[in-house]
Amino acid sequence: MLLLPVLLFTACVKNENFKTESFRTTSGWGYSIAFKNKIIIRQSVIPVISDTKSFTTESDALKVAHLVVDKLNQNISPTVTKNDLILLKIKL
Repeated sequence: MLLLPVLLFTACVKNENFKTESFRTTSGWGYSIAFKNKIIIRQSVIPVISDTKSFTTESDALKVAHLVVDKLNQNISPTVTKNDLILLKIKL
């Protein structure tokens, strides 16, 4: 009986999802991630590369945003690596 309230609480907490959105930059696309209606990450350039450039396509920006959300949901660092970009086939 004590387990039921814990499971209900956990289910409610899990329903608080991250919201991803893409946005136009002067040279391409970026993404933002919000939690509880507050933007927690706003990425206007491709992370981890030496150039300062935006994502070429909206799709690329959203692929990386979803990867970051997956990492956040797993309670691991949301850092994006160059290997992540390669595996997602992000145009560099």
